[in-house]
Amino acid sequence: MNDYLALFGNDPFWLIALKGLATFMVLTLLVLFTIWFERRVVAKMQVRPGPNRNGPFGLLQSLADGLKLAFKEDITPRTADRVIFLAAPVIAVTCAFTAFAVIPMGPEVTILGHLTPLQMTDFEVSVLLVLACSAVGVYGIVLAGWASGSTYSLLGSLRAAAQVVSYEIALGLAVLAVFLQSKLMSTSGIVEAQAGGTQMIIPGTDIEFSVPGWYFLALAPSFVIFLIAMVGETNRAPFDLPEAESELVSGFATEYSTLKYASFFLAEYVNMVTMSALAVTLFLGGWRAPFPENWWPAANEGWFPLIWFFGKVLLLLFVFVWLRGTLPRLRYDQFMRLGWKILVPVSLVWVMVLAALNIGMGSPDTSTRIALVGGAIVIVMAVFVFWPSRDPYEPPTQPDAGLGGYPVPPMDLEVPPNPRALAQVSTKEPAQLPEAEDDDSATANNQGKEE
Repeated sequence: MNDYLALFGNDPFWLIALKGLATFMVLTLLVLFTIWFERRVVAKMQVRPGPNRNGPFGLLQSLADGLKLAFKEDITPRTADRVIFLAAPVIAVTCAFTAFAVIPMGPEVTILGHLTPLQMTDFEVSVLLVLACSAVGVYGIVLAGWASGSTYSLLGSLRAAAQVVSYEIALGLAVLAVFLQSKLMSTSGIVEAQAGGTQMIIPGTDIEFSVPGWYFLALAPSFVIFLIAMVGETNRAPFDLPEAESELVSGFATEYSTLKYASFFLAEYVNMVTMSALAVTLFLGGWRAPFPENWWPAANEGWFPLIWFFGKVLLLLFVFVWLRGTLPRLRYDQFMRLGWKILVPVSLVWVMVLAALNIGMGSPDTSTRIALVGGAIVIVMAVFVFWPSRDPYEPPTQPDAGLGGYPVPPMDLEVPPNPRALAQVSTKEPAQLPEAEDDDSATANNQGKEE
């Protein structure tokens, strides 16, 4: 692994600038494509055509929207802090683009006679840089809400801060499982750790197949938790509470317009691409081909890995779009309950089990292995047994519509008693009710009326 890290830092300045410019252009083009892709997919889900006017298949619609925003009127609220109001979108965009610098997109290639990896840079704890940038990027959202001088913007920014704090913990615990499995914290090293696979034979036959060594199989709980947490981390539906249109107009970006508003939009989609690329790097083998190497030995060499890498990224971007088109927005209490009462405890238990299994498998003593594995199983069972269940359901009591207040017709079609009679009963006085006539006198009166 140290030999692979030695490849970084030796590139000439012009090559570093070229790689940086290429990364910026790829991310920008991928954002424009993702916006168009999202509109088309959601349109198909809703049985409508979607954007199809500007360019072939409507591919230039996102570019047209960007040009439209560039020529709109720039409005700054009177109550806004102008310096912070302008700096907030810059912080959000800078953190979004910086996080992608450590994502490996391919192996070593030759560019104008220089051997260089398809990656800006890498170091021994590069995964932590992505997590740090995603956490610091929320400062741009918080400052935008505070500097706008708007109640809606402030509420949206506070929601974003609480959302990142809640789901960053579950995201970090999911990544910690990858660290325990690979014994590495660099992105390129984790991709190398997932190389190869396991040859298996179908029982009773001579058919052999290769199971890839990708961590989404060995660390399936961490992969599922990572997918859920990255949706919450990027403020995407069904976790788009900071910019809920039905509650907060446009959330933290309510007071923004022109290119400043487009900057927040750009940062959101760049974060989607970055988190999808990080998931591909940690769990889906990175830039490696999705089939055994003996099928095509050159599939993981040269420029071909770019196809596998961006194919996997687009697959996860489709998951983002699919969730937006199918799931309703969660309530705030449901969102927090999912993060703190489900994702974080399950992640902690899974990390403990994984650590016990790693220690047990590395121990030469069989009794130690059995004890560690058994202890991990006991912990998991105890968590599920003593996990607090929901409160018992108590049916709501039906108030008596006839006791005080405004008279409401009863639902059971029973006429309530006379309130005056109830008042007299409550004062312990005999109720003066009209005396009922006996049957003979009632018959005589009726006959007299008829005559």
